[in-house]
Amino acid sequence: MALQPEEQQNSVEDAKDMMFVCDSSLDHKGRLPLRSSTGTWKAAFFIIAIEFTERLSYFAIATNLITYLTKVIHEDLTTAAKNVNNWAGVTTITPLLGAFLADAYAGRFLMILLSSIVYLMGLGILTMSQFIPSLKPSKGKVHEVVFFAGIYLLSLGSGGHKPSLESFGADQFDDDNLEERKGKMSFFNWWNAALCSGLLLAVTVLVYLQDNISWGFSNIILTITMALTIIIFILGKPFYRYRAPQGSPLTPILQVLVAAFIKRNLPHPSTPDLLYEVPNSGRSLNHTNKLRFLDKACIIQDNETPEAASHWKLTTVTKVEETKLIVNMIPIWLTTLQFGVCIAQPTTFFVKQSSTMNRMIGKKFEIPPATIASLAAVGMLLCVVFYEKIMLPILRRVTGKERGITILQRVGIGMVITILGLAVAAIVEKQRLIVAEKEKGGNKRFLSMSVFWLSPQFLILGIADGFALVGLQEFFYDQVPDSMRSLGIALYLSVIGVGSFISSFLITVVNHVTEKNGKSWFGKDLNSSRLDKFYWLLAAMTGLNFGVYVILAKRHSYKSVQKM
Repeated sequence: MALQPEEQQNSVEDAKDMMFVCDSSLDHKGRLPLRSSTGTWKAAFFIIAIEFTERLSYFAIATNLITYLTKVIHEDLTTAAKNVNNWAGVTTITPLLGAFLADAYAGRFLMILLSSIVYLMGLGILTMSQFIPSLKPSKGKVHEVVFFAGIYLLSLGSGGHKPSLESFGADQFDDDNLEERKGKMSFFNWWNAALCSGLLLAVTVLVYLQDNISWGFSNIILTITMALTIIIFILGKPFYRYRAPQGSPLTPILQVLVAAFIKRNLPHPSTPDLLYEVPNSGRSLNHTNKLRFLDKACIIQDNETPEAASHWKLTTVTKVEETKLIVNMIPIWLTTLQFGVCIAQPTTFFVKQSSTMNRMIGKKFEIPPATIASLAAVGMLLCVVFYEKIMLPILRRVTGKERGITILQRVGIGMVITILGLAVAAIVEKQRLIVAEKEKGGNKRFLSMSVFWLSPQFLILGIADGFALVGLQEFFYDQVPDSMRSLGIALYLSVIGVGSFISSFLITVVNHVTEKNGKSWFGKDLNSSRLDKFYWLLAAMTGLNFGVYVILAKRHSYKSVQKM
């Protein structure tokens, strides 16, 4: 039986979709990408490799930074904690600029390449600060300036590298193909598994090298490894799917706001079908009834010709819905900042606690203070594997949904587990203080209390990260407009960055208030501090914040895509 012309056309289009990727991606020669030879895991592995190396070096430096600042540069505990938080904050805020430049002008591949070179330069400076005689730690202020220049150059490199790399990896999966769409959901889980593997290796092998051989030797390894993975990343070029930069992603949002303001006095049309929309080769969004005042930006006036109208006076339904997505994200972003405050603690006070405790394994082997942080990576890794292999298939069968549970439900589970982790941390710290009081005046380098008392809090917070951090990554990548996906990852990173700044500010406020009312919770050393009370304060703040988050999460509307 002969096919009708319309059926023949549909058949041709289906065959094209099977052979080529038609989601606005291009191959390395600017053509439609072949589905069989580009993208998916064959490309993602090259991208994950460079992320693994970058995270390896970041965690090797970050987890042991507070120890370096207090022991080598001789900063006091409060100053060192603030410096670590400020550096972590800058490292996770600069991606907002890098993501904007990648989405608007440079493209993700080029931004990754350039920022990786900047990152490599930062590692090179840190290495030189350990070997060049005039820059060594013994030179005091000179070394301090060079050291901070090196780590902040790492921040600058991360600013372009981190958001572009993760979104570039997720771009390798086509949302309009069922199997690839499932692959993208798994991508964020395995991306974080690689991140955890980097953390695990950093806080065991590399931190041990830093403490027992030298920071310089560790930095040489990191610099060489980073150089090699940049080469590996370049070798993957023929396998990648690329997205061409589309100009400033903020311009369409501003156009919607201006057009809506100009037409603010117009009545709403009787049906959304009367709102202006144009078919396009990309993905269009369905109309939603929230933030209806923005709909006025796509009302066609009687004297208005859509084709000739200015974009600042008339926009499409899709642009309006994209603006709604960003506006709806703001409350969610604000209520996740408290989570960012909580995850700033393991790399500062948790590690410093471990430095006062018995870290001996057997009679001769002593683990570095930061090595105990490897348990956070173990917890997150176990959580990601459990969620991907056991929990997700069960949830899919029970709910009949691809994701099993919503993204924000996954984040919420992580927040609840975080509260539990902070409560455990407070109880353990109280016990450590009791032991410290009993053993006061002794000549021992550390307390008799084993460092493995800290294991539960690291494991619990690692599990919390497996839910909340992965969920936040997926949420801010998936729910932003397609043209803003690097910026979406940057928004996720800014949760951690702003959280670190808030943590520094909170330490300052708590220190001032408690000192004014008797004894500061942050003394000259840990044994004269009351970190247990600080952890209880964080747990209470996170609990209150979670109540607000639940209300907002229930009201949140997810992106609704219509294939044109």
